[in-house]
Amino acid sequence: MSGFESITSRSVALPIANIDTDQIIPARYLTTTTRAGLGQHAFQDWRWLADGSPNPNFALNRAENAGAQILIAGDNFGCGSSREHAPWALLDAGIRAVISTAIADIFRNNALKNGLLAIVVSPTEHASLLEGAGEAITIDLHTQQIRRAGHAPIAFAINAFARQCLLDGVDELGYLLARTDAITRFEGART
Repeated sequence: MSGFESITSRSVALPIANIDTDQIIPARYLTTTTRAGLGQHAFQDWRWLADGSPNPNFALNRAENAGAQILIAGDNFGCGSSREHAPWALLDAGIRAVISTAIADIFRNNALKNGLLAIVVSPTEHASLLEGAGEAITIDLHTQQIRRAGHAPIAFAINAFARQCLLDGVDELGYLLARTDAITRFEGART
C-alpha cells in the first residue's frame, strides 16, 4: 500500500443512493483472496452490457472520466455486506478516494484499512462537489481538506490512527511492525 498524502484528480460523479457492496463488486467475484484484477469487475452489472461491451451510459466508462481517481458517490455508499473486496475493487480500478454524505461504517473501516480514503461531507458540500464533477479536486490528508479552484476548502474528519496509517502507507500490522524496537524495549522494561 502506498502512502496517501494528497491527491489531485478530476472527479467522477455516481450520485446513486444506497450503492451496496454487491453493486460495487458482485458476490460471484469473491472467489479470490488477492486484489489484482478485481478492478475490471468494479460495478460489473452497471459497467458492462449483456454482450460484454462497455455501457456507454455508465459514468466510469465515459472518455472524459478516464483516469479519474476521486468518486463522488450518492448517500449511504458501501452499505450491505462487509466484503473487503469492495474497496479492493475500487482501488484496483484506480479510485483512491470516495466522497459521500454517508458511508457505511464497515465499508469505511475496510476502505481506510486498505488505503482507500472514504470522506463524509455535508449535503450542501456534496451538492457543490456534484455540480463541479469533472473538475480537478485536491484532497490533502495533512490538512484534512478538499480544495478546488474558486471554492472555499471543505474540511473533513478522519480517525487519527487511520489518517496516520494512510500517510505512512501501512495497514494496522505494518504500523505495529514499524514499531517493533519500541515494543521490544517496552516489554523488556516490564520484566
